[in-house]
Amino acid sequence: MLIGYARVSTNDQETATQVAALKAAGCERIYREKASGGRWERPELHRLLDQLRKRDVLVVWKLDRLSRSLRDVLTIMERLSEAEAGFRSLTEAIDTTTPAGRMMMQMVGAFAEFERAMLRERTKAGLDSARREGRIGGRRPKLSPQQQAEIRRMVSRGDKTAADAARLFRIHPATVCRLLARPPAPTVKKAKHAK
Repeated sequence: MLIGYARVSTNDQETATQVAALKAAGCERIYREKASGGRWERPELHRLLDQLRKRDVLVVWKLDRLSRSLRDVLTIMERLSEAEAGFRSLTEAIDTTTPAGRMMMQMVGAFAEFERAMLRERTKAGLDSARREGRIGGRRPKLSPQQQAEIRRMVSRGDKTAADAARLFRIHPATVCRLLARPPAPTVKKAKHAK
């Protein structure tokens, strides 16, 4: 089945021209959307991708109607490949149902794999560099070890409730509950030197 996707960026634009071209190309079903091509969150596009079956062909009037982001286009092409569906762009003459189009799809896939490998490599290099500099990932703790010890003392003595301590230190009560649920960090006592 040929399935069309027509998109315009703003409410004052119309999809009529695209829809006419998609109907002329033989599309039996057409999904229409008014959303920016730079956004991934487009309900009609995702509905279309979720309903693709083997040998369906996604047809667009122009490639930029599918997305303005190369990464998103590559992701969509991967989804089509996983569904064993094809892709056709009417104005750019891209058609993955032909041998030349399949070859192009394989090249697009190779570029996508290369981009993912480079991203993994850059991420790993950045993490290694941060570790060498003594930085570790994750958010910084909201409370210093001294503040944590003070909260434990106040709550265990009954001077403050967990909720009072949370308000005093301007943190969420759940943070105090998690702190109190953890065993306290061991304190290192200095050994007395014998004279």
